[in-house]
Amino acid sequence: MKVIYVDNNATTRVAPEVLEEMLPYFSEFYGNPSSMHTFGGMVEHKVAEARERVGRLLGASPEEIIFTSCGTESDSTAIRAAILSNPNKKHIVTSRVEHPAVKNLYEYLSKNGYRVTFVPVDRKGRLDLDYLYKSLDEDTAIVSIMWANNESGVIFPIEEIGGVLKEKGIVFHTDAVQAVGKIPMDLKNTSVDMLSLSGHKLHGPKGVGALYVRKGTKYSPFLIGGHQEKGRRGGTENVASIIGLGKASELAGANLSDENTRIKRLRDKLENEILKRVPNTMINGDRDNRLPNTTSIAFEYVEGESILLMMDEYGICASSGSACTSGSLEPSHVLRAMGVPFTAAHGSIRFSLSIYNTEKEIDFIIEKLPPIIERLRELSPFWKKAV
Repeated sequence: MKVIYVDNNATTRVAPEVLEEMLPYFSEFYGNPSSMHTFGGMVEHKVAEARERVGRLLGASPEEIIFTSCGTESDSTAIRAAILSNPNKKHIVTSRVEHPAVKNLYEYLSKNGYRVTFVPVDRKGRLDLDYLYKSLDEDTAIVSIMWANNESGVIFPIEEIGGVLKEKGIVFHTDAVQAVGKIPMDLKNTSVDMLSLSGHKLHGPKGVGALYVRKGTKYSPFLIGGHQEKGRRGGTENVASIIGLGKASELAGANLSDENTRIKRLRDKLENEILKRVPNTMINGDRDNRLPNTTSIAFEYVEGESILLMMDEYGICASSGSACTSGSLEPSHVLRAMGVPFTAAHGSIRFSLSIYNTEKEIDFIIEKLPPIIERLRELSPFWKKAV
């Protein structure tokens, strides 16, 4: 059975070009990039090249890039660096729809002496900017707002927020794990102080990420050890994966046009056909301002887990929300924050495409999904009451 993978916001396949570039650094070129000898220097050169490639994708200087183990480490490092650099400030701000990597850290900090503001979103998942700006005060140490939501795909106005925060002298971090490689970025022309990304979201390997830290931003390392990453992140570099992230970043830059045209067209075809063929169905999120690969579709009066199981019988891989929380039977915190009705939140499915998806695959999903929903509704007592 052929696998049709439309869960790319959870993880992506490693691009063949990325794997090919990584392989020699597991066996042939295994030197430590921190070593003084030429053999290690050859490896250090490739790490430097990877740093340049990541910087180029972001519109940043190579020296502003710190390699980490994942997006979560990058998030924790940025947020902790900001509060350690501003020890007298005890107010921190984020949104109600952040990834657990940020949301759960803020909840932890709220129990350990920090005053936390969680900025709400509206029914389309759009951030309440007035609420955000009015919440800022002289005690605010950091604002952390994701660039794009991992479930709805809604894009937040990061450039605008950054400009306001710069005027107030407040550190601004963005979790851009879902946005990097899907929409153009030019950090040198924004007021973002720190940005997190993850390799496995853009066809790189798992276990590697990066943190952008703007020149001049106060910074304290999360992992303290050796002199690696210029003392900003201790521990021997994960060389092969860093090289893979560099190559993946290069490919992502080259594929941005395809991401925003062909992939967007396939996404639009999928959701338009499903809305046309399946009654009592809606899109979660702002359809005018979101990632080109993502759609969250709510099927009222059915369980999302049942939809996923029945699609899985056809080899269709999707998600009922964030991969970090989809094991829960509760509706996601993102959909709850958006005010999605209970009857729809439980039946919401996220489809997230990549450059490897084809029109034939989308046609297959359009063929198989409507009968699945019809069958599940026939079994649903809630549907019977509704109709």
